[in-house]
Amino acid sequence: MSHQPERAEKDCLNCGSLVHGRFCHQCGQENIVTHQNFFSLVQHFIFDLFHFDGKFFDTVRYLLFKPGFVPKEYVAGKRMSYLDPIRMYLFTSALFFLVFFAISKIDLGSQDPTTRALSKAERYEVAAGLNPPKDSFQVHALARVLDTTRLLYIDDARHPDSVVTLHGQKYYLEPDEPVDTSKKEPDEDDSWLERTIESRFTQLEKREDDNAGTTQQLVFDGFMHRLPYLLFVSLPFFALLLKLLYVRRKMFYSDHMVFTLYHYIFSFLMLLFVIGFRKLKALSGWDIFDWINLGLLLYSIIYLYKGMRRFYGQRRARTLGKFVLLNILASFIVILLLFTFLLITAAQL
Repeated sequence: MSHQPERAEKDCLNCGSLVHGRFCHQCGQENIVTHQNFFSLVQHFIFDLFHFDGKFFDTVRYLLFKPGFVPKEYVAGKRMSYLDPIRMYLFTSALFFLVFFAISKIDLGSQDPTTRALSKAERYEVAAGLNPPKDSFQVHALARVLDTTRLLYIDDARHPDSVVTLHGQKYYLEPDEPVDTSKKEPDEDDSWLERTIESRFTQLEKREDDNAGTTQQLVFDGFMHRLPYLLFVSLPFFALLLKLLYVRRKMFYSDHMVFTLYHYIFSFLMLLFVIGFRKLKALSGWDIFDWINLGLLLYSIIYLYKGMRRFYGQRRARTLGKFVLLNILASFIVILLLFTFLLITAAQL
């Protein structure tokens, strides 16, 4: 509610209805003086900010420490004290993935370089150190470094016959026959799906003119950036499982969706805590943060059971059985969605 003075006129400026009181009973607009000074604008902004924060922190407090309470209250119609589940889901998921992508950078190509072939760019760096060649040996070495039909590795003392030594580092070519991944034929014993995936990866490697490690990194990065969509798509499936498990309860599908949304919100908050404690462990080296994260994991498992028991109001044994079945079925759905999104990622690269 605004702190602006109420208008003397009783006609709603939005819909024209006769207003009884401060708010229009037709459209809900507040019947206040339209012109505001700067102080009133600032005051209104501060009030709305703390009003939102108050609802947000109240919702988070009950959501964290009273499993199933917030969705039960919301479904019962007590909604003014809690944030809308969809708005809160969008906010918490955006915050989580912002933090996740900023902190948890996963590089599949950051392994020991002696265990993977050098990429095209890395080979050019080696070749640049030999250009212009100083003698006939370096001319021959430069040609072999630029020969992309053979994979180039950093020498790890297991291959004494190196191609070239540059700045104290030895490099060697793949000792087997020349590798031409673009001509590799899939195994006839493989299934149609396996042949399709292998063929797609081969096309990616040829297009990128790089080694398989870089291609896998491209697919992995693309998949990780589609992870928010995967979780969003999984929402209706999780709610559908609850609907099937509680099919005898006279509840709408939307009620199960509300429970699912708030549970996902709780999961995002828990994951934010886990990321924060992992960062503190990395900075301080204290093992106590690992134990805290273990405690959060156990609490998250118990939380879903307690939430189901409070929200649906069934006995412990029956709730426990449905809790186990829900986790088994949800795991199958998540695996199927992961595989589907991985295929979509590979197809769209």
